Amino acid sequence: MKGILGKKVGMTQVFDQRGQVVPVTVIEAGPCFVTQRKTAERDGYSAIQLGFEEVPARKLNRPRMGHLRRNNLPPLRFLRELRVKEAEEYEIGQKILADVFAEGEKVDVVGTTKGKGFAGAMKRHGFGGGPITHGQSDRARATGSVGACKTPGRVFPGKRMPGRMGNDRHTAQTLQVVLVDQERNLLAVKGPVPGPKGGLLIIKEARKQG
Repeated sequence: MKGILGKKVGMTQVFDQRGQVVPVTVIEAGPCFVTQRKTAERDGYSAIQLGFEEVPARKLNRPRMGHLRRNNLPPLRFLRELRVKEAEEYEIGQKILADVFAEGEKVDVVGTTKGKGFAGAMKRHGFGGGPITHGQSDRARATGSVGACKTPGRVFPGKRMPGRMGNDRHTAQTLQVVLVDQERNLLAVKGPVPGPKGGLLIIKEARKQG
């Protein structure tokens, strides 16, 4: 399985060969460096660690700098692990660019959704709210009943209630690669992807190639 790290630039639109508008998300993909290899014989599974976005050395702690300097790599802000079938096919320090994918391929994009803070049940889960009549004045956006009486005598785990909304890991599956710009390290995929502008993304080969 091939993949790359990137940063969300934003959304725009392009025209396909039939002249139809296609909404796309532009991703700054790479350049990434292979910073570590994990093999089935030594670690129990096969994977590579990718590093992305060069930063000044003062912005990294000593353990990370030691990990990178051991292999003569530049200071990298993000390190993420990616499962692959054969880690031996990659070399430490190998640079991975946006051209790892081609136009027309299907990819899965993993990101962290925007954090909305503490939200009520109507905003968080789409509840309809209570009736705004019959004398009630402060229950219009309330959750309502959350459980039964004596049996079972408790609220089941997973009940949809107010709480923290967003800031969760989310995967957008089987998105089509519309454009690959190797010179500027840009990928354009069809449709939206999770996260805010500037957010870290993991772009990898789609599991469902349908």
